[in-house]
Amino acid sequence: MAGWGLVFLAAPAVPTSLFAHSASSQAVSRPALVGVPAQPLVTMMRGMNNGNVGTELAVLSSSERARAATAAMVGEVVLTMAPLLLAVAGLWAAFQRFTRPSVPQYAFAAATAGATAEKSWEIDMPTVFAAEGAVATAAPEAPAVTRRAPTSRSTSLNAWIPEVKASEKNYSELGKQHIVTIGVSVHSTPVEIREKLAVPKERWPVAIDELVLHPNIQEAAVLSTCNRMEVYIVAPNYVEGIRDVVNWMTAHSGVSFEELRPYLFLKVDGEAVDHVLQVSAGLDSLIVGEGQILAQVKSVHQIGSESKGFGQYLSAMFMQAITAGKRVRAETSIATGAVSVSSAAAELAQMKLPTNKWDGVRVAIIGAGKMSKLLVKHLVSKNCFNMTIVNRSMPRAVELQEEFPQANMKIELSDKLMDVIAASDVIFVASSSTEILVNAKDVMGMPEPPALVGGQRRFFDISVPRNTDRDINTLSNAHVFNVDDLKEVVELNKEARAQAAGEALELLKEEKATFEGWMASLQAVPTIKRLRGKAESIRLTELEKAKAKLGDGVTAKQLKVLEDLSRGIMNKMLHAPMQALRSEGDVQSHIQTIHVLGRVFGLTEEDETPRVGK
Repeated sequence: MAGWGLVFLAAPAVPTSLFAHSASSQAVSRPALVGVPAQPLVTMMRGMNNGNVGTELAVLSSSERARAATAAMVGEVVLTMAPLLLAVAGLWAAFQRFTRPSVPQYAFAAATAGATAEKSWEIDMPTVFAAEGAVATAAPEAPAVTRRAPTSRSTSLNAWIPEVKASEKNYSELGKQHIVTIGVSVHSTPVEIREKLAVPKERWPVAIDELVLHPNIQEAAVLSTCNRMEVYIVAPNYVEGIRDVVNWMTAHSGVSFEELRPYLFLKVDGEAVDHVLQVSAGLDSLIVGEGQILAQVKSVHQIGSESKGFGQYLSAMFMQAITAGKRVRAETSIATGAVSVSSAAAELAQMKLPTNKWDGVRVAIIGAGKMSKLLVKHLVSKNCFNMTIVNRSMPRAVELQEEFPQANMKIELSDKLMDVIAASDVIFVASSSTEILVNAKDVMGMPEPPALVGGQRRFFDISVPRNTDRDINTLSNAHVFNVDDLKEVVELNKEARAQAAGEALELLKEEKATFEGWMASLQAVPTIKRLRGKAESIRLTELEKAKAKLGDGVTAKQLKVLEDLSRGIMNKMLHAPMQALRSEGDVQSHIQTIHVLGRVFGLTEEDETPRVGK
């Protein structure tokens, strides 16, 4: 623009009717170079660059200047009318936009479904307009989360006296509360019961809120995985607390107390702490040393921290469990070559193949989460490279595909699930769905599997709740294996980890002692406050008596000496008792010291606030 301005300023006046001025005034009308032929214009510009502007412009003839002036006039008209034309076009577009009938939301859904079914990535303008209409419609608010109020206990539950193993320490002496664990696990409970009790991770906060609504539960936490469903609580009365938890379990799952009772395990105080430490370390897992459980314990603490019902006792216990889990894996060989549920499923699948090899076997994996990722990892390590991933959405499946470029991985969406199963010999199910995805009637009409796999279509369902119908086992050409069937692989793993497990147990004893010491320190705090408060009350009372006897002649300096003297005597007398209360020795001795000091000094809650007596 600056260059064109220089041209306009440097060019001589053009005597036309549009730009003509009176003879008395200097002609300064703008030249129009639009109509100048290409070569003269280039010549003129070069001349300007060389400082010969006047010489080069003189080359233009009268007819050329006239044509240039006419072109300039046309340009002025276009420049003047262009904004008006654009404004009119904009108004017309706005009018069309707001008067066009809105596209119903179901049209958008239909268009989207069609695009998904055909796997087309082209831009369909009707679909785009439908999306605009759908976005313009306000999205309905998410339904409020409902929390189930405590139900009345059954007569049999009220009459039940839980049988628990006596703990070495009574935690009510440490913190006036009991820590209790109630649950079921893969070791003694069939998957048919576990899947009914399972609580999805997104529902853990709701479960915590529902549990603490019960009168005998102060704090609560939930750990629900494919191998276990456990509830941790803090309760002043562990018998009533256990009954409240079982009552919640029956209401949540629909499993009656009579049906659930044989499978329940109950652990109180030290036994409960031992259990959570062993769970975090992988010692209580179906596959000893597996690492996924530590991440799940971390999730309990992370999710629980956002709930009011997850208090200081459970928060500290799970933090200690996380520390213990990390330490065991770092200081022992328990995690060396450890296997997971996913790797055990891959191992079991290979064991069940007639050839014990994956060559020519068509593999499908339903789901694209963490367990599917581990499945792909272990299948690839066993030279199984051809597989199909079926997932509800494309992004996570694409991430999985990109992470394992060495695998020949196809991706299909859920609407092609049955087609993929029909074209597969081994199907791994690792979905987060809570419903049955594959029924026996779906598999019944599928083509016969090849002789390479023994004419059997094998399903390995490691989801809890299960996503495959157990009636598939009634078919002659199909069979379903679930989590409980992995024990065949697990037994091979136990012997190799026995020594490492023994070393881990010794480390867990240290972690348990640390937690119990923390609990004892909580009880020492009020005793320390009461002891110091009572001593301060005695000091202030005796100091006031001394001041009264000395009369009004006491100077400020003398009063300060009395103040310092009384405070020094008190601190010297309290030093030994305070050291005993703050000691980190044997927990039982610590508790005994707290009780003895309380009795010797006659400490009460009133002593926490210093006051002047008579």
